[in-house]
Amino acid sequence: MPSMNINDHLRMPEGKTLEFKRDLSSPLPILKTLTAFANGAGGTLVVGVADKTRDVVGVRDALDQEEKLANWIADGIEPKLAADIEICAWRSIQLLVVHVFPSVLRPHHVRKRGAQAGTYIRIGSTNRQADAPLIASLQRSVLATSFDEEPLPKLSSEAIDFRVASELFAGRRAMGPKEMESLGALARVQRRRVPTVGGLLLFGKDPVSTFPDAWLQCGRFAGETKADIVDHTELRQPLPCLVEAGMDFIRKHAMRGMALDGARRVDQWSVPMDAVREAIINALVHADYSLTGVPLRLCIFDTRIVVESPGFLLPGLTVEDMLEGVSRLRNRVLGRAFGELGLIEQWGSGIPRIVATCRKQGLAQPEFKEIATGFQVTLSLVQRDAGAEASQTDRDVLDFIRSRPDGASTAEVAQHLHVTARAARSRMSALRSRGAVVVVGRSERDPKRGYFVAGDGAHAGH
Repeated sequence: MPSMNINDHLRMPEGKTLEFKRDLSSPLPILKTLTAFANGAGGTLVVGVADKTRDVVGVRDALDQEEKLANWIADGIEPKLAADIEICAWRSIQLLVVHVFPSVLRPHHVRKRGAQAGTYIRIGSTNRQADAPLIASLQRSVLATSFDEEPLPKLSSEAIDFRVASELFAGRRAMGPKEMESLGALARVQRRRVPTVGGLLLFGKDPVSTFPDAWLQCGRFAGETKADIVDHTELRQPLPCLVEAGMDFIRKHAMRGMALDGARRVDQWSVPMDAVREAIINALVHADYSLTGVPLRLCIFDTRIVVESPGFLLPGLTVEDMLEGVSRLRNRVLGRAFGELGLIEQWGSGIPRIVATCRKQGLAQPEFKEIATGFQVTLSLVQRDAGAEASQTDRDVLDFIRSRPDGASTAEVAQHLHVTARAARSRMSALRSRGAVVVVGRSERDPKRGYFVAGDGAHAGH
Protein backbone atom coordinates (compact mmCIF):
# COMPACT_ATOMS: atom_id res chain seq x y z
CA MET A 1 0.00 0.00 0.00
CA PRO A 2 2.58 2.69 0.92
CA SER A 3 4.36 2.02 -2.41
CA MET A 4 1.59 4.00 -4.14
CA ASN A 5 1.81 7.78 -4.25
CA ILE A 6 -1.19 9.95 -3.49
CA ASN A 7 -2.10 10.37 -7.17
CA ASP A 8 -2.36 6.60 -7.53
CA HIS A 9 -4.90 6.45 -4.69
CA LEU A 10 -6.93 9.36 -6.03
CA ARG A 11 -7.34 7.58 -9.36
CA MET A 12 -8.70 4.43 -7.72
CA PRO A 13 -12.38 3.81 -6.95
CA GLU A 14 -13.36 3.13 -3.36
CA GLY A 15 -13.41 -0.57 -2.60
CA LYS A 16 -12.28 -3.31 -0.26
CA THR A 17 -8.90 -1.69 0.42
CA LEU A 18 -9.53 2.03 -0.19
CA GLU A 19 -11.82 4.66 1.34
CA PHE A 20 -12.04 8.45 1.22
CA LYS A 21 -13.22 10.77 4.00
CA ARG A 22 -13.79 14.48 3.72
CA ASP A 23 -12.62 15.32 7.24
CA LEU A 24 -12.23 14.14 10.83
CA SER A 25 -15.59 15.48 11.99
CA SER A 26 -16.55 12.21 13.70
CA PRO A 27 -14.34 9.40 15.02
CA LEU A 28 -16.76 6.47 14.66
CA PRO A 29 -16.84 6.21 10.82
CA ILE A 30 -13.05 6.47 10.76
CA LEU A 31 -12.58 3.79 13.43
CA LYS A 32 -15.08 1.45 11.72
CA THR A 33 -13.13 1.63 8.48
CA LEU A 34 -9.73 1.10 10.09
CA THR A 35 -10.89 -1.92 12.12
CA ALA A 36 -12.51 -3.39 9.01
CA PHE A 37 -9.26 -2.94 7.08
CA ALA A 38 -7.24 -4.58 9.88
CA ASN A 39 -9.67 -7.51 10.09
CA GLY A 40 -9.45 -8.12 6.36
CA ALA A 41 -6.98 -7.48 3.58
CA GLY A 42 -5.68 -4.18 4.96
CA GLY A 43 -6.37 -0.88 3.26
CA THR A 44 -5.75 2.82 2.86
CA LEU A 45 -7.88 5.68 4.21
CA VAL A 46 -7.41 9.09 2.60
CA VAL A 47 -8.72 12.06 4.59
CA GLY A 48 -9.38 15.28 2.69
CA VAL A 49 -11.36 13.85 -0.24
CA ALA A 50 -15.16 14.04 -0.46
CA ASP A 51 -16.23 10.43 -0.87
CA LYS A 52 -19.28 11.22 -3.01
CA THR A 53 -18.04 13.94 -5.36
CA ARG A 54 -14.35 12.94 -5.16
CA ASP A 55 -13.47 16.63 -4.77
CA VAL A 56 -10.01 16.92 -3.22
CA VAL A 57 -10.60 19.46 -0.44
CA GLY A 58 -7.55 18.80 1.74
CA VAL A 59 -7.20 19.18 5.51
CA ARG A 60 -6.31 22.28 7.47
CA ASP A 61 -3.68 22.19 10.22
CA ALA A 62 -2.43 18.83 9.00
CA LEU A 63 -0.03 18.28 11.92
CA ASP A 64 -2.78 18.85 14.49
CA GLN A 65 -5.17 16.63 12.51
CA GLU A 66 -2.52 13.90 12.30
CA GLU A 67 -2.11 13.96 16.10
CA LYS A 68 -5.89 13.91 16.55
CA LEU A 69 -6.22 10.89 14.29
CA ALA A 70 -3.35 9.07 16.02
CA ASN A 71 -5.07 9.57 19.39
CA TRP A 72 -8.37 8.28 18.03
CA ILE A 73 -6.65 5.12 16.81
CA ALA A 74 -4.69 4.61 20.03
CA ASP A 75 -7.69 5.17 22.32
CA GLY A 76 -10.53 3.88 20.17
CA ILE A 77 -9.45 0.48 18.82
CA GLU A 78 -8.75 -2.78 20.64
CA PRO A 79 -6.44 -4.64 20.49
CA LYS A 80 -4.02 -1.80 19.78
CA LEU A 81 -3.72 -1.17 16.06
CA ALA A 82 -0.44 -0.22 14.42
CA ALA A 83 -1.35 2.19 11.62
CA ASP A 84 0.97 4.20 9.40
CA ILE A 85 -0.17 7.84 9.16
CA GLU A 86 1.47 10.28 6.75
CA ILE A 87 0.84 13.79 5.48
CA CYS A 88 0.87 13.94 1.68
CA ALA A 89 1.02 17.09 -0.41
CA TRP A 90 -1.29 17.38 -3.41
CA ARG A 91 -0.88 20.56 -5.39
CA SER A 92 -1.06 23.31 -2.76
CA ILE A 93 -3.03 21.36 -0.14
CA GLN A 94 -2.34 18.50 2.24
CA LEU A 95 -4.04 15.17 2.82
CA LEU A 96 -3.84 12.59 5.60
CA VAL A 97 -3.20 9.05 4.42
CA VAL A 98 -3.55 6.09 6.79
CA HIS A 99 -2.16 2.69 5.80
CA VAL A 100 -3.42 -0.38 7.68
CA PHE A 101 -2.08 -3.88 7.12
CA PRO A 102 -3.84 -7.22 7.76
CA SER A 103 -3.40 -7.71 11.49
CA VAL A 104 -2.21 -10.81 13.32
CA LEU A 105 -4.09 -9.49 16.38
CA ARG A 106 -7.51 -9.61 14.74
CA PRO A 107 -10.33 -9.36 15.38
CA HIS A 108 -10.00 -5.68 16.23
CA HIS A 109 -13.04 -3.75 17.44
CA VAL A 110 -14.13 -0.22 18.21
CA ARG A 111 -13.57 0.03 21.96
CA LYS A 112 -16.61 2.22 22.63
CA ARG A 113 -18.93 -0.40 21.12
CA GLY A 114 -17.31 -3.49 22.63
CA ALA A 115 -16.08 -6.69 21.02
CA GLN A 116 -19.53 -8.06 20.11
CA ALA A 117 -21.01 -4.91 18.56
CA GLY A 118 -17.83 -3.12 17.48
CA THR A 119 -16.12 -5.65 15.20
CA TYR A 120 -16.33 -4.80 11.50
CA ILE A 121 -15.34 -6.40 8.21
CA ARG A 122 -15.01 -4.86 4.78
CA ILE A 123 -17.50 -5.82 2.07
CA GLY A 124 -16.80 -3.98 -1.15
CA SER A 125 -16.65 -0.30 -0.23
CA THR A 126 -18.73 -0.64 2.93
CA ASN A 127 -18.13 -1.71 6.51
CA ARG A 128 -20.30 -4.45 7.97
CA GLN A 129 -20.73 -5.31 11.63
CA ALA A 130 -19.52 -8.85 12.26
CA ASP A 131 -21.82 -11.23 14.12
CA ALA A 132 -20.63 -13.95 16.50
CA PRO A 133 -19.93 -16.61 13.80
CA LEU A 134 -17.92 -14.10 11.76
CA ILE A 135 -15.93 -13.07 14.81
CA ALA A 136 -15.19 -16.73 15.51
CA SER A 137 -14.09 -17.14 11.90
CA LEU A 138 -11.68 -14.21 12.27
CA GLN A 139 -10.25 -15.78 15.41
CA ARG A 140 -9.72 -19.10 13.65
CA SER A 141 -7.88 -17.36 10.82
CA VAL A 142 -5.35 -16.00 13.32
CA LEU A 143 -4.89 -19.38 15.01
CA ALA A 144 -4.54 -21.05 11.59
CA THR A 145 -7.24 -23.54 12.54
CA SER A 146 -9.86 -24.92 10.19
CA PHE A 147 -13.53 -25.16 11.17
CA ASP A 148 -13.98 -28.39 9.26
CA GLU A 149 -11.26 -30.06 11.37
CA GLU A 150 -13.21 -29.55 14.58
CA PRO A 151 -14.60 -32.78 16.11
CA LEU A 152 -18.30 -33.26 16.82
CA PRO A 153 -18.22 -35.11 20.19
CA LYS A 154 -22.01 -35.35 20.42
CA LEU A 155 -22.01 -37.67 17.40
CA SER A 156 -20.48 -41.10 16.91
CA SER A 157 -18.81 -42.67 13.90
CA GLU A 158 -22.25 -44.11 13.08
CA ALA A 159 -23.12 -40.67 11.69
CA ILE A 160 -20.73 -41.38 8.79
CA ASP A 161 -21.95 -43.32 5.76
CA PHE A 162 -18.94 -45.55 5.06
CA ARG A 163 -20.67 -47.01 2.01
CA VAL A 164 -20.86 -43.59 0.33
CA ALA A 165 -17.23 -42.89 1.23
CA SER A 166 -16.11 -46.25 -0.20
CA GLU A 167 -18.02 -45.68 -3.43
CA LEU A 168 -16.57 -42.20 -3.88
CA PHE A 169 -13.00 -43.39 -3.25
CA ALA A 170 -13.33 -46.69 -5.11
CA GLY A 171 -10.04 -47.45 -6.85
CA ARG A 172 -8.26 -44.71 -4.91
CA ARG A 173 -8.06 -45.93 -1.33
CA ALA A 174 -9.94 -48.02 1.22
CA MET A 175 -12.19 -45.98 3.50
CA GLY A 176 -12.33 -47.73 6.87
CA PRO A 177 -12.15 -45.92 10.23
CA LYS A 178 -8.34 -45.61 10.14
CA GLU A 179 -8.36 -44.16 6.64
CA MET A 180 -11.15 -41.79 7.64
CA GLU A 181 -9.04 -40.63 10.55
CA SER A 182 -5.99 -40.00 8.36
CA LEU A 183 -8.17 -38.01 5.97
CA GLY A 184 -9.43 -35.90 8.86
CA ALA A 185 -13.02 -37.08 8.52
CA LEU A 186 -12.84 -38.75 11.95
CA ALA A 187 -11.06 -37.58 15.10
CA ARG A 188 -10.42 -39.17 18.48
CA VAL A 189 -12.15 -37.68 21.50
CA GLN A 190 -11.63 -39.50 24.81
CA ARG A 191 -10.52 -42.70 23.08
CA ARG A 192 -13.47 -42.88 20.72
CA ARG A 193 -13.78 -41.89 17.09
CA VAL A 194 -16.21 -39.09 16.28
CA PRO A 195 -16.85 -37.31 12.98
CA THR A 196 -15.27 -33.97 12.29
CA VAL A 197 -17.22 -31.16 10.70
CA GLY A 198 -15.58 -31.98 7.37
CA GLY A 199 -16.25 -35.68 7.75
CA LEU A 200 -19.94 -35.09 8.34
CA LEU A 201 -20.18 -32.71 5.39
CA LEU A 202 -18.37 -35.12 3.11
CA PHE A 203 -19.88 -38.46 4.12
CA GLY A 204 -22.56 -37.82 6.74
CA LYS A 205 -25.80 -39.77 6.71
CA ASP A 206 -27.70 -36.60 7.62
CA PRO A 207 -25.32 -33.60 7.59
CA VAL A 208 -28.16 -31.09 7.20
CA SER A 209 -29.49 -31.96 10.67
CA THR A 210 -26.29 -30.52 12.13
CA PHE A 211 -25.54 -27.94 9.44
CA PRO A 212 -28.94 -26.88 8.09
CA ASP A 213 -27.49 -24.76 5.29
CA ALA A 214 -25.05 -27.35 3.88
CA TRP A 215 -27.06 -28.00 0.72
CA LEU A 216 -27.35 -26.62 -2.79
CA GLN A 217 -30.40 -24.61 -3.85
CA CYS A 218 -30.88 -24.58 -7.63
CA GLY A 219 -33.20 -22.36 -9.62
CA ARG A 220 -33.94 -21.52 -13.24
CA PHE A 221 -35.51 -18.11 -13.71
CA ALA A 222 -37.15 -16.52 -16.72
CA GLY A 223 -35.55 -13.20 -17.57
CA GLU A 224 -32.98 -11.43 -15.44
CA THR A 225 -34.60 -11.42 -11.98
CA LYS A 226 -35.94 -14.01 -9.55
CA ALA A 227 -39.52 -12.86 -10.05
CA ASP A 228 -40.48 -15.69 -12.43
CA ILE A 229 -39.10 -19.10 -11.46
CA VAL A 230 -39.30 -21.83 -14.10
CA ASP A 231 -37.76 -24.73 -12.21
CA HIS A 232 -36.10 -25.34 -8.86
CA THR A 233 -34.72 -28.15 -6.75
CA GLU A 234 -33.03 -28.63 -3.39
CA LEU A 235 -29.98 -30.91 -3.45
CA ARG A 236 -29.18 -32.45 -0.07
CA GLN A 237 -26.36 -34.91 -0.61
CA PRO A 238 -22.78 -35.39 0.60
CA LEU A 239 -20.71 -32.49 -0.74
CA PRO A 240 -18.74 -34.43 -3.40
CA CYS A 241 -22.03 -35.67 -4.86
CA LEU A 242 -23.35 -32.12 -5.15
CA VAL A 243 -20.89 -31.35 -7.94
CA GLU A 244 -22.48 -33.71 -10.46
CA ALA A 245 -25.99 -33.11 -9.10
CA GLY A 246 -25.54 -29.38 -9.69
CA MET A 247 -24.12 -30.01 -13.16
CA ASP A 248 -27.12 -32.21 -13.98
CA PHE A 249 -29.37 -29.26 -13.20
CA ILE A 250 -27.26 -27.05 -15.46
CA ARG A 251 -27.40 -29.59 -18.30
CA LYS A 252 -31.14 -29.83 -17.94
CA HIS A 253 -31.51 -26.14 -18.76
CA ALA A 254 -28.49 -25.50 -20.99
CA MET A 255 -28.92 -24.99 -24.72
CA ARG A 256 -27.01 -27.49 -26.85
CA GLY A 257 -25.98 -26.95 -30.43
CA MET A 258 -23.77 -28.46 -33.09
CA ALA A 259 -20.44 -27.28 -34.42
CA LEU A 260 -18.18 -28.56 -37.18
CA ASP A 261 -14.72 -29.86 -36.30
CA GLY A 262 -13.21 -30.72 -39.64
CA ALA A 263 -15.50 -33.37 -41.10
CA ARG A 264 -17.06 -34.20 -37.71
CA ARG A 265 -20.05 -32.63 -36.04
CA VAL A 266 -19.58 -32.16 -32.30
CA ASP A 267 -21.87 -31.16 -29.46
CA GLN A 268 -21.40 -27.61 -28.24
CA TRP A 269 -22.98 -26.22 -25.08
CA SER A 270 -24.12 -22.59 -24.95
CA VAL A 271 -23.04 -22.58 -21.29
CA PRO A 272 -19.35 -22.67 -20.23
CA MET A 273 -19.72 -26.08 -18.56
CA ASP A 274 -16.13 -26.34 -17.29
CA ALA A 275 -16.36 -22.85 -15.76
CA VAL A 276 -19.67 -23.66 -14.04
CA ARG A 277 -18.24 -26.90 -12.67
CA GLU A 278 -15.19 -25.05 -11.33
CA ALA A 279 -17.42 -22.40 -9.72
CA ILE A 280 -19.53 -25.06 -7.99
CA ILE A 281 -16.45 -26.87 -6.68
CA ASN A 282 -14.93 -23.63 -5.39
CA ALA A 283 -18.18 -22.75 -3.65
CA LEU A 284 -18.44 -26.14 -1.95
CA VAL A 285 -14.81 -26.27 -0.81
CA HIS A 286 -14.44 -22.65 0.32
CA ALA A 287 -17.86 -22.01 1.90
CA ASP A 288 -17.97 -21.07 5.58
CA TYR A 289 -20.22 -23.74 7.04
CA SER A 290 -20.07 -22.16 10.50
CA LEU A 291 -22.46 -19.47 9.24
CA THR A 292 -26.20 -20.03 9.24
CA GLY A 293 -29.16 -18.72 7.31
CA VAL A 294 -27.93 -19.05 3.73
CA PRO A 295 -27.44 -22.25 1.68
CA LEU A 296 -25.23 -22.51 -1.38
CA ARG A 297 -27.08 -21.31 -4.47
CA LEU A 298 -26.95 -22.04 -8.18
CA CYS A 299 -29.12 -19.66 -10.21
CA ILE A 300 -29.66 -19.73 -13.98
CA PHE A 301 -30.98 -16.58 -15.69
CA ASP A 302 -31.44 -15.89 -19.38
CA THR A 303 -28.03 -14.23 -19.77
CA ARG A 304 -26.00 -15.39 -16.76
CA ILE A 305 -25.35 -18.11 -14.21
CA VAL A 306 -24.74 -17.14 -10.60
CA VAL A 307 -23.10 -19.33 -7.93
CA GLU A 308 -23.23 -18.09 -4.33
CA SER A 309 -21.68 -19.49 -1.17
CA PRO A 310 -21.72 -18.32 2.46
CA GLY A 311 -18.48 -16.90 3.82
CA PHE A 312 -16.41 -13.87 2.87
CA LEU A 313 -12.84 -13.94 1.62
CA LEU A 314 -10.31 -14.96 4.24
CA PRO A 315 -8.42 -12.06 5.87
CA GLY A 316 -5.58 -10.85 3.70
CA LEU A 317 -7.16 -12.07 0.47
CA THR A 318 -8.73 -9.94 -2.27
CA VAL A 319 -10.48 -10.72 -5.54
CA GLU A 320 -7.44 -9.33 -7.35
CA ASP A 321 -5.25 -11.88 -5.53
CA MET A 322 -7.57 -14.70 -6.60
CA LEU A 323 -7.47 -13.61 -10.24
CA GLU A 324 -3.68 -13.95 -10.07
CA GLY A 325 -3.94 -17.49 -8.72
CA VAL A 326 -3.47 -16.77 -5.01
CA SER A 327 -5.51 -19.16 -2.87
CA ARG A 328 -6.02 -19.74 0.83
CA LEU A 329 -7.84 -22.85 1.96
CA ARG A 330 -10.63 -22.32 4.47
CA ASN A 331 -11.56 -26.01 4.85
CA ARG A 332 -8.57 -28.35 5.00
CA VAL A 333 -10.51 -31.60 5.29
CA LEU A 334 -12.77 -30.72 2.36
CA GLY A 335 -9.82 -29.56 0.30
CA ARG A 336 -7.88 -32.75 1.00
CA ALA A 337 -10.83 -34.97 0.05
CA PHE A 338 -11.73 -33.03 -3.10
CA GLY A 339 -8.08 -33.14 -4.12
CA GLU A 340 -7.82 -36.90 -3.70
CA LEU A 341 -11.06 -37.33 -5.64
CA GLY A 342 -9.55 -35.41 -8.54
CA LEU A 343 -12.10 -32.60 -8.28
CA ILE A 344 -9.36 -30.02 -7.67
CA GLU A 345 -6.36 -29.96 -9.98
CA GLN A 346 -4.12 -27.36 -8.34
CA TRP A 347 -4.68 -24.88 -5.54
CA GLY A 348 -5.17 -21.34 -6.80
CA SER A 349 -5.92 -22.37 -10.37
CA GLY A 350 -9.73 -22.42 -10.07
CA ILE A 351 -10.51 -18.73 -10.58
CA PRO A 352 -7.98 -18.18 -13.41
CA ARG A 353 -9.32 -21.33 -15.09
CA ILE A 354 -12.88 -19.96 -14.91
CA VAL A 355 -11.73 -16.74 -16.58
CA ALA A 356 -9.76 -18.60 -19.26
CA THR A 357 -12.68 -20.92 -20.03
CA CYS A 358 -15.12 -18.03 -20.50
CA ARG A 359 -12.64 -16.13 -22.65
CA LYS A 360 -12.02 -19.20 -24.82
CA GLN A 361 -15.75 -19.54 -25.40
CA GLY A 362 -15.98 -15.88 -26.39
CA LEU A 363 -18.05 -14.86 -23.36
CA ALA A 364 -17.88 -11.65 -21.38
CA GLN A 365 -15.57 -11.47 -18.38
CA PRO A 366 -16.92 -13.36 -15.34
CA GLU A 367 -17.49 -11.35 -12.17
CA PHE A 368 -16.26 -12.25 -8.68
CA LYS A 369 -17.36 -10.27 -5.66
CA GLU A 370 -18.26 -10.35 -1.99
CA ILE A 371 -21.94 -9.75 -1.26
CA ALA A 372 -23.94 -9.35 1.94
CA THR A 373 -24.32 -13.10 2.40
CA GLY A 374 -20.91 -14.31 1.21
CA PHE A 375 -19.17 -14.71 -2.14
CA GLN A 376 -20.69 -14.62 -5.61
CA VAL A 377 -19.45 -15.77 -9.01
CA THR A 378 -21.36 -14.55 -12.08
CA LEU A 379 -20.77 -16.21 -15.43
CA SER A 380 -22.11 -14.28 -18.40
CA LEU A 381 -23.79 -16.15 -21.25
CA VAL A 382 -23.45 -13.11 -23.52
CA GLN A 383 -20.84 -13.12 -26.24
CA ARG A 384 -18.29 -10.32 -26.02
CA ASP A 385 -19.13 -9.17 -29.53
CA ALA A 386 -22.79 -8.80 -28.55
CA GLY A 387 -22.18 -5.59 -26.62
CA ALA A 388 -20.68 -6.88 -23.40
CA GLU A 389 -17.60 -4.76 -23.91
CA ALA A 390 -17.22 -1.04 -24.38
CA SER A 391 -17.74 0.44 -27.84
CA GLN A 392 -14.77 1.29 -30.03
CA THR A 393 -15.25 4.98 -29.26
CA ASP A 394 -15.17 4.31 -25.52
CA ARG A 395 -12.01 2.25 -25.91
CA ASP A 396 -10.48 5.09 -27.92
CA VAL A 397 -11.35 7.57 -25.14
CA LEU A 398 -9.84 5.34 -22.48
CA ASP A 399 -6.64 4.94 -24.50
CA PHE A 400 -6.46 8.71 -24.94
CA ILE A 401 -6.86 9.28 -21.19
CA ARG A 402 -4.16 6.69 -20.45
CA SER A 403 -1.78 8.59 -22.72
CA ARG A 404 -2.04 11.67 -20.49
CA PRO A 405 -0.25 11.15 -17.15
CA ASP A 406 -1.96 14.17 -15.60
CA GLY A 407 -5.42 13.16 -16.75
CA ALA A 408 -7.64 14.56 -19.48
CA SER A 409 -10.13 17.40 -19.15
CA THR A 410 -13.58 17.45 -20.73
CA ALA A 411 -12.36 19.97 -23.28
CA GLU A 412 -9.45 17.76 -24.25
CA VAL A 413 -11.73 14.74 -24.67
CA ALA A 414 -14.08 16.84 -26.82
CA GLN A 415 -11.19 18.02 -28.98
CA HIS A 416 -9.87 14.46 -29.36
CA LEU A 417 -13.28 13.13 -30.44
CA HIS A 418 -14.16 16.22 -32.52
CA VAL A 419 -17.44 16.66 -30.63
CA THR A 420 -18.99 19.41 -28.53
CA ALA A 421 -18.11 19.81 -24.85
CA ARG A 422 -21.67 18.79 -23.99
CA ALA A 423 -21.35 15.52 -25.94
CA ALA A 424 -17.99 14.84 -24.28
CA ARG A 425 -19.46 15.45 -20.81
CA SER A 426 -22.31 13.04 -21.58
CA ARG A 427 -19.91 10.30 -22.68
CA MET A 428 -17.64 10.83 -19.66
CA SER A 429 -20.65 10.75 -17.33
CA ALA A 430 -21.63 7.36 -18.78
CA LEU A 431 -18.10 6.04 -18.33
CA ARG A 432 -18.06 7.30 -14.74
CA SER A 433 -21.37 5.61 -13.96
CA ARG A 434 -19.94 2.33 -15.26
CA GLY A 435 -16.88 2.75 -13.07
CA ALA A 436 -14.54 2.97 -16.07
CA VAL A 437 -13.13 6.38 -15.17
CA VAL A 438 -12.74 8.58 -12.13
CA VAL A 439 -12.39 12.34 -11.97
CA VAL A 440 -9.82 14.06 -9.76
CA GLY A 441 -9.97 17.74 -8.88
CA ARG A 442 -10.73 20.25 -6.14
CA SER A 443 -14.22 20.99 -7.46
CA GLU A 444 -16.23 21.07 -10.68
CA ARG A 445 -14.75 24.51 -11.41
CA ASP A 446 -11.18 23.33 -10.97
CA PRO A 447 -9.41 24.11 -14.28
CA LYS A 448 -6.99 21.23 -13.63
CA ARG A 449 -9.80 18.74 -12.98
CA GLY A 450 -9.04 15.61 -14.99
CA TYR A 451 -10.34 12.17 -15.85
CA PHE A 452 -8.29 9.02 -15.19
CA VAL A 453 -8.96 5.41 -16.09
CA ALA A 454 -10.25 3.74 -12.91
CA GLY A 455 -7.76 1.39 -11.32
CA ASP A 456 -4.78 2.38 -13.45
CA GLY A 457 -3.09 3.72 -10.35
CA ALA A 458 -2.94 0.20 -8.96
CA HIS A 459 -0.57 -0.76 -11.74
CA ALA A 460 1.44 2.42 -11.52
CA GLY A 461 2.26 1.75 -7.90
CA HIS A 462 3.82 -1.71 -8.33
